[in-house]
Amino acid sequence: MNASLRRTHLRGVGVPRALVSDEASFGGRVDNDLICGTLVIDDGRAVALQAGDAETAPVRLVLPRLAEAHVHLDKCHSVHRCRDVGGDLAAAIAAQLRDKVLWTREDLHARAARGLTELIAAGCGAVRSHVDWGTGPGDPEVPLAWEVLGDLAEAARAAGVILQRAALTGIDEMADPARARAVAARVARDGGVLGSFVLTHADRRAGLSNLFRLADRHGLALDFHVDEGLDPALDGLELIADVALEMRFKGPVLCGHACSLASRADGDVARIADKLARAGIAVCALPATNLYLQGRGTGTPDRRGITRLHELAARGVDVVIGTDNVRDAFCPVGRHDPMASLSLAVLGGHLDPPFGRHLPAITTTARRAMGLPPKHVDGARTEDLLVFDTPSLPDLLSATSSPIPLTEHPDLTHA
Repeated sequence: MNASLRRTHLRGVGVPRALVSDEASFGGRVDNDLICGTLVIDDGRAVALQAGDAETAPVRLVLPRLAEAHVHLDKCHSVHRCRDVGGDLAAAIAAQLRDKVLWTREDLHARAARGLTELIAAGCGAVRSHVDWGTGPGDPEVPLAWEVLGDLAEAARAAGVILQRAALTGIDEMADPARARAVAARVARDGGVLGSFVLTHADRRAGLSNLFRLADRHGLALDFHVDEGLDPALDGLELIADVALEMRFKGPVLCGHACSLASRADGDVARIADKLARAGIAVCALPATNLYLQGRGTGTPDRRGITRLHELAARGVDVVIGTDNVRDAFCPVGRHDPMASLSLAVLGGHLDPPFGRHLPAITTTARRAMGLPPKHVDGARTEDLLVFDTPSLPDLLSATSSPIPLTEHPDLTHA
């Protein structure tokens, strides 16, 4: 094939500097937290930004596909039939359990497929969905939702999208070695993620030890819902870090929520953050659900319920932003859109401009926390890049434009 036919370009592009791995080699004109110019595509990959003397301000932004590190596709889009929605975490769990009798294969597939379709439309190339893995009387050995999401994962893979399934078990149940081995074996067989809910459960250290040992044996990533409350006595996050360090675990570990850090003294936060950083454990903040459920009282809440984003990042902890629940008993509103979740984190967590530095929380850092290699703009395949026809990062986070796959953009031309 003629080399000129393999080379294409897109003019008027801005790329967030935080999403470029080698800025000096990639080129472009620096404009605050963007580098700007004409994006050059050679043989299907982004190879350079060319900034001519007459280059004007960008008219569009190019990003890698987004990563959704924490969502619940088994629960989504069920709020219309949930009774008594409202209240704290315990009330949400009870309301969703009442709805669970309606979770047939058809119902699960319809709701989860809708949620996944929305995430892909929002620009996601990688998604991690938790799946409730109950072990109570009458519960199947393997949840029906696990199987349904497995079918969706295969279909997503054909479209170039990774859908990870994370088993959401109770950490007290994982203290039973036989039960933990059975769950881990099935998760490993299906290429999933081993996870658990850690709050005030009994035997949580034993459960954590079992999970870390089994994850090491099977080569699994770990994911925890932990300290989802504002009680400063909650100790699950530090316990996870302690066990990871004691066992010298080297696999990816992602901890969601960690709300109780907001109630801890600064010295405690620093100590826990240092342990997390040494263990390589990432933390996923989930502003939508935590703003809705946490700090409940009789009137207007005066607590945000969001983990210590700034303090964790300052001590070297990878911080990720996730969507969590969408239109279910845990969060009755919302969108399957990491950009919308980041926008909410800007408000709830005071993530000030320049905004480019926060984008890794839904792209490169999020992928790394999911055990996936990060994808930057430079060197990326065209199918892994998105175009937002909006000129600035404040516009991007304000949802003034929907993503267009680079390969489908009408202004992409031959050089």
